[in-house]
Amino acid sequence: MKTLMALAGLSILGGAFALTGGAPADARQPATGGFSVDAVHSSVVFKVRHQGVANFYGRFNDVSGSFLIDPDKPEAGSFDITIAAESVDTNSDNRDKHLRSADFFSAKEFPTITFKSTSMTKTADAAFDVTGDLTIRGTTKPITAKVAYGGTAKGRRGEVAGIEATFTIKRSDFGVSYMVGPGLSDEVALIVSLEGERK
Repeated sequence: MKTLMALAGLSILGGAFALTGGAPADARQPATGGFSVDAVHSSVVFKVRHQGVANFYGRFNDVSGSFLIDPDKPEAGSFDITIAAESVDTNSDNRDKHLRSADFFSAKEFPTITFKSTSMTKTADAAFDVTGDLTIRGTTKPITAKVAYGGTAKGRRGEVAGIEATFTIKRSDFGVSYMVGPGLSDEVALIVSLEGERK
């Protein structure tokens, strides 16, 4: 059940974000007014097919970054997320060790999985397509995530915002080819659900 890999994607991955506020001076570097990821209230979950009959789910416990979106000017938004590969958690110590090994994430050599947005397009009132660079095991490839914007609210320490990004990747594209086939699918789905606090 070396299932693991799936994740990567982080995407990532790939993240998107949403929020209200002014446009940043640099779309790759959120300006003041963006949201910093609140790791305690954020989740990174991945899904991979095992033995061709069931979906297996795991998560990463360490995520950080920031996001910014102006619903009226989505092209000015940005999203930057970092996931610690060592934080992979599948409720099995032995499997987690295997996932951190060179067969999958090679976490010592490549400690982080990152996603940096390059563009975003509004597709509905609270939905965006966010394209960016996803890096796993030192390999960087462009990917587009579907992002749902949860809006903003007043939190205990100020304004908060939420987004949920969904990615689908082929792990072999990032050098994670161990057990690709009927035993463990190449395709992996990644869900990145973030809550952020106003900077």
